[in-house]
Amino acid sequence: MAEVLFYHLTLSTLEEALPALLERTLQRGWKAVVQTGSEERRDSLDAHLWVYRDDSFLAHGTDLDLHAAAQPIMLTVSQDNPNGAAVRFVVDGADPPPADGYERMVFMFDGHDNSQVEAARAHWSTNKKAGHSVTYWQQTDDRRWERKA
Repeated sequence: MAEVLFYHLTLSTLEEALPALLERTLQRGWKAVVQTGSEERRDSLDAHLWVYRDDSFLAHGTDLDLHAAAQPIMLTVSQDNPNGAAVRFVVDGADPPPADGYERMVFMFDGHDNSQVEAARAHWSTNKKAGHSVTYWQQTDDRRWERKA
């Protein structure tokens, strides 16, 4: 069974919060696939991950790349897992594949977007019923993550 985590963005944007979680994923030796809700968002994150910090970048590719399997982080709009990732990030209310086959599935949703909140609730129920371990994380006032459930 997969570990399914829900990150409720209340203060940070996805662009602010996602890189740190991707860094931790890579530090654990896992590959990641990030599924976005649109090609525009995929392309925006693609540009952002190269410049999100002055002293660092996150090596990655998109589902448009020819050598997807070699990428430590893959950005996609599809339910495919082109780089054989152990961790799947689902953002912008994208429709994910089942969590089976992943070590972790991470849902990141904007707490100011009602459709994303509702989608996260539905995914919580689905994954809990499927027997996956689910946890809910919310941002504190200092933008750290606190486990709430």
